[in-house]
Amino acid sequence: MSPKTYLLLAGLAAIFPGRLCAAEANLPGTRPLETSDDLSVQMVAGIHRYLDRETAQVAAARHERWKAYGPADLTGARELLRRRLGLNDPRVKGAFDVIQPLGEGAETGTGPKAVRWPVFEGVWGEGLLFQPPRKARAIVIALPDAGQTPEEYANQIAAPLVAQGCTVLVPVLVNRQDTWSGNDVVGRYTNQPHREWIYRQAFEVGRTLIGYEVQKILAALDAFGATDARRVGLIGTGEGALLALHAAALDSRCKTTLVSGYFGPREGLWNEPIYRNVPSLLRDFGDAELAALIAPWLLIVDPTPAAEINGPPAPRENRKGAAPGIAGSPALAAVEAEVNRARKLQPPLSPNEIPHSHIVLAADREKALDTFARSLGLEWPPSIQSAPPIPAAPTPDERQHRAVRELEAHTQRILGASEWQRNETDFWKKLAPSPDWTALQKAARQKFRQEVIGEISTAYLPPNPRSRVALSSEKWIAHDVVLDVQPDVFAWGLLLVPKSLKPGERRPVVVCQHGLEGLPMDTVTDDQKNKAWAYYHGFAARLADEGFIVFAPHNPYRGEDAFRTLQRKANPLGLSLFSFIIAQHEVITHWLATLPFVDPQRIGFYGLSYGGKTAMRVPAAIENYALSICSGDFNEWVRKNASTEYPSSYLFSKEYEIFEWDLAHTFNYAEMALLIAPRPFMVERGHKDGVATSEWVGYEFAKVLRGYTRLGFPERAQIEWFDGPHTINGVGTFQFLHQHLNWPTPASAPR
Repeated sequence: MSPKTYLLLAGLAAIFPGRLCAAEANLPGTRPLETSDDLSVQMVAGIHRYLDRETAQVAAARHERWKAYGPADLTGARELLRRRLGLNDPRVKGAFDVIQPLGEGAETGTGPKAVRWPVFEGVWGEGLLFQPPRKARAIVIALPDAGQTPEEYANQIAAPLVAQGCTVLVPVLVNRQDTWSGNDVVGRYTNQPHREWIYRQAFEVGRTLIGYEVQKILAALDAFGATDARRVGLIGTGEGALLALHAAALDSRCKTTLVSGYFGPREGLWNEPIYRNVPSLLRDFGDAELAALIAPWLLIVDPTPAAEINGPPAPRENRKGAAPGIAGSPALAAVEAEVNRARKLQPPLSPNEIPHSHIVLAADREKALDTFARSLGLEWPPSIQSAPPIPAAPTPDERQHRAVRELEAHTQRILGASEWQRNETDFWKKLAPSPDWTALQKAARQKFRQEVIGEISTAYLPPNPRSRVALSSEKWIAHDVVLDVQPDVFAWGLLLVPKSLKPGERRPVVVCQHGLEGLPMDTVTDDQKNKAWAYYHGFAARLADEGFIVFAPHNPYRGEDAFRTLQRKANPLGLSLFSFIIAQHEVITHWLATLPFVDPQRIGFYGLSYGGKTAMRVPAAIENYALSICSGDFNEWVRKNASTEYPSSYLFSKEYEIFEWDLAHTFNYAEMALLIAPRPFMVERGHKDGVATSEWVGYEFAKVLRGYTRLGFPERAQIEWFDGPHTINGVGTFQFLHQHLNWPTPASAPR
């Protein structure tokens, strides 16, 4: 016996004295489960392998698809990129406003100026504007890294260009400090970089920080009155290069683009700072594909390394919860490979053109700058590079504060309007017992699973069930069961089978789901000294005691960053953690339905906390569950995620994987519940549960009850309030299970 197996059995013996039954056979119809590995760890590791493989396959498929693209396809690709980045907000047109003249020439008005320009209502771009005394020969927008101020970057870039008659704008980027990442009113703060702070709330409303800052660049071009006929160049370093690449891919007014210290393969996007995450991006775009969108205009790639990003600001008292993420400049070989890939993707624009003529890989920074300047009809002579330094902004913190708070306020306005927009859809307006609404519900369920959650292939492997006895009580035997789902992806859980089963009898099943960092055994243990007891009260074992068949599955949200990075790997593929959880539950329910003692029409779901999140999503996506009970999680979920004014918002927490793309405009918890309808749905809510306020829970549940009432079965939507904490109460919910799964209450149940 391995040490790991010995410790497992010893722990079970302590929790269930006298209940282990090692001599019992494995479950009939299954092969023996003989592994001694930690199945929880193996599950997470297997999904990682699946995602690594899928990432490579998606990249190869994307490359082959793009090789066949023509000009019309590229137009569609630009529109797709706009959607991916969340460029959904109309820009406000306007001119540059001078905030303050700076440096030499301030008195005469010929020096640099601190300026702003309108982007959205209430959102401005800010930066430094350098204008030559005569008509500009070209316009350049120079984008610093997020770790640089405009003044620092201008001293490197602006002077030689301005000296030759070029107008130069150096915008302010949202930086990587955490000064303003929090809310003074609720007294909550984080160590999230400002970029992550905006990213989190924007993601929930279908926007990205990349998209916001690209809009600022495009709004600056609007303010310049830039047209396709003018010479316009973009130059960027690090984060600024990322933005320049995306802006040039979207807007043909950018005739020359120089990216420094950024261009390369993006298959490791999951490991970069989270604010670079774009859902579904890698299915359609890597850096090479963005470069292909820039053609026929010039893209210059400078492989000179940019500053490394070594993670978020350090956690400290009252400031923690930021997502991990690092970034350095790609190695030269990787840059060369991506440039070569981009050259293969760019179609010739005429019979005499060759595709690679639009992409230049410079030998070093000076050669890159020289090529950039010459493409705009300028020069890059070192002799003009000495110029008086630009003085530091008098109030850089206030300027950064404005950049953060304006985007925050804009995002919160979108959040506030999202409920009204959901209510204006046919999903609510046509809610009535009719074939039309049934068709709408079916389409919405498909959209929810495929577009919001993300769907892995449903061509599942044969389940190949393996089992072993885990423990035995007076009333039931529990088996560990493992089922195959996809290569490297499996389902695992505890099946509790009552000993009172009669030959030929088919009973209902309750699937009992643990919460965050939990294990199936947490739902079973009757050891009141075990911390799991405080949350679960052994509800799986109690239901088995009452005669239900019980399956307690393991969901792969265990292992801190080990599982949270699954979400990071999944998002760029258009997937999420629940893509796998839904697939696992689909296989579980299909397998349960094959057991001779299970009634496949009476399989119910009951989950606590993260298991409650599962109760909202899995039965909404698949119809195999006859009912669903959400405990300790039901909420005004969109605001719970994205509101800056709620102390328990996930904006302030370490759960960086929790956010779901554009949920605000698609499916809050009321809409998810109506995907479960007409099946019974119940909420279990303790007034002392800090997950939400009871008022928020009641507000969202009122919409559920309204929907079930309109559909003609208000009695199928229930809520139980109890004066307790984040725990299984197991009173009204047990009655709900007995009623809707048609199983007698304990007083008359078989013993």
